[in-house]
Amino acid sequence: MSSVRGDAEDLVQALRAAGIMDERLLEAVRTTPRAGFVPVDQVADAYRDVPVPIGQGQVTTQPSLSAMMIESLGLKGGEHVLEVGTGLGFQTALLARLAADVVSIELRPDIARRAHANLMRQLVRNVELRVGDGSGGVPDRAPYDAVVVSAAFPEVPAPLVAQVRPAGRLVQPIGPGGHERVVCFLRTESGLEPWRVLTAARFVRLQGRHGYPQDEDDLP
Repeated sequence: MSSVRGDAEDLVQALRAAGIMDERLLEAVRTTPRAGFVPVDQVADAYRDVPVPIGQGQVTTQPSLSAMMIESLGLKGGEHVLEVGTGLGFQTALLARLAADVVSIELRPDIARRAHANLMRQLVRNVELRVGDGSGGVPDRAPYDAVVVSAAFPEVPAPLVAQVRPAGRLVQPIGPGGHERVVCFLRTESGLEPWRVLTAARFVRLQGRHGYPQDEDDLP
């Protein structure tokens, strides 16, 4: 196994430098070992503020970017949260420490199994992990106080809009995949209204019925 460079405090300091101010979020990063949520051959980079590849053409979200998206949701501790794109579960674990519960949906079964194992090892119990098409959300557990979408599409899919509780928030990279604006939206009576553009970023594409066509190898 590769030796780990740095520790969680180094990651916390990198997030502070990127402008993250939510102390609850920073404490969640401090107490959630990212080394437990990356592939074994990527452990050396676990506490650097960089994305890491996780297989099947996917990468983790850069920690500072993930933190920006989470911070924009304004979580206080009692929220019911939907996460679209579980990855290997690090962002999921952070959300679980900041909200009442998390429903997370991952398209790729193998990645979902690895995420589940990671979450169980870290004793993260308030997560319901689904395998399936996240572009349609998880309607049987809606509505949600907050939704975070970790893949890009030029607009927010209609099913996700419908699953946000009035006055709730949704954050998603808006663009074709590879060059996005990460936008936080507020749910109003008329639908979702852009609230803040957080940053420019690059994300993988949102695949599914309400996103881009799925690759055959990705089908559950």
